[in-house]
Amino acid sequence: MSMQRRRFLRAGALAATAGTLAACSGSGGQGGQGTGGDGRRYKWRMVTTWPANFPALGTGASRLAEMIGKASGGRLTVKVHGAGELVPAFETFDAVSRGTVEMGHGAAYYWTGRSPACAFFAAVPFGLNAQEMNGWLYHGGGLDLWRELYAGFGLVPFAAGNTGVQMAGWFNREIYSVADLKGLKIRIPGLGGEVIGRLGAVPVNLPGAEVFTALQTGALDAAEWVGPYNDLAFGLHRAAKHYYYPGWHEPGSTLEAIVNKQAFESLPEDLQAIVETCCRAVNDDMLAELTAQNGQALRQLIDEHKVSVKPLPADVLAALKAESTTVIDEIAAKDAFAKRVLESYRAHQSRVALWHGTSELPYYIARDGGSAVADAAPVAAPPAAATG
Repeated sequence: MSMQRRRFLRAGALAATAGTLAACSGSGGQGGQGTGGDGRRYKWRMVTTWPANFPALGTGASRLAEMIGKASGGRLTVKVHGAGELVPAFETFDAVSRGTVEMGHGAAYYWTGRSPACAFFAAVPFGLNAQEMNGWLYHGGGLDLWRELYAGFGLVPFAAGNTGVQMAGWFNREIYSVADLKGLKIRIPGLGGEVIGRLGAVPVNLPGAEVFTALQTGALDAAEWVGPYNDLAFGLHRAAKHYYYPGWHEPGSTLEAIVNKQAFESLPEDLQAIVETCCRAVNDDMLAELTAQNGQALRQLIDEHKVSVKPLPADVLAALKAESTTVIDEIAAKDAFAKRVLESYRAHQSRVALWHGTSELPYYIARDGGSAVADAAPVAAPPAAATG
């Protein structure tokens, strides 16, 4: 990270703190009084890829807007519109890029049609987890690359949420081997969709609000969404029988706030710093919320709803991992910017793997001894073929 960027972040922290104190005390922050700036008031709109007020993801976007308003003393207000209220979920990127609205909240892997490098800033199969991703973005050059990429679309991106390691998803048929993936219609975005498609599945990219109906009606055979807290809120346990882990495809999914570059640059420096610092605060807070809630929701799914929670077979995970490497290498070979991003990403992953293999992994094994899922029995053998 450059010295200039370090100064910017420190300034942002001070500005946001000062603004929050002023807002909470009721002094300053009105009409530009007390916190400096040009005295103007700015009214922004934010569109999201999530349903309005959806736990953690949707409420995270709302929390971000609320924090910006408070920290700025009301000089910058952001009105949040859930998916479909102003624009469809998957038009968020274009709406902000065009300047139709000033801000959006979603995930970069939805925009691989704009650039294949986008996926690296959301989730990479068998890649970085949440804390490793934050390390790359904030201290490993990842955020600088992200902003370089998005500048070409007239956008400024910020990390604004992380789900942590997700679940592999909900399945209406059991998975015993790689052969069971053939023809499987599964909702899965990003690089994960490309990978599982290479193994015979049929990946489908659907907004979250459409997942339950598609799974319930049989339009999908399987779907990954997020994790127990969000999946329980969507009622996915009522639409599928088998809940598989781990989330090989999304080991630490970064969510993004995107801001129209012209709108961002029109703000005075203190408001720019407040936006940056509030995004970083929400990035931390969402991970904390999901860490706290997922265990409770998983217990509820197991105990109250009798959900069958089970690991993907080892040979399936091995095949997915091998195919992931192939897919990622092919993307880098075809796109020069994606190659730059991948080189930075892998260099960081190599460094943190050395440390986490020495610290985190041995600790979890010593503490927990393995999977803590209450009913995680060994995967059953497939039914024997009938003989006649």
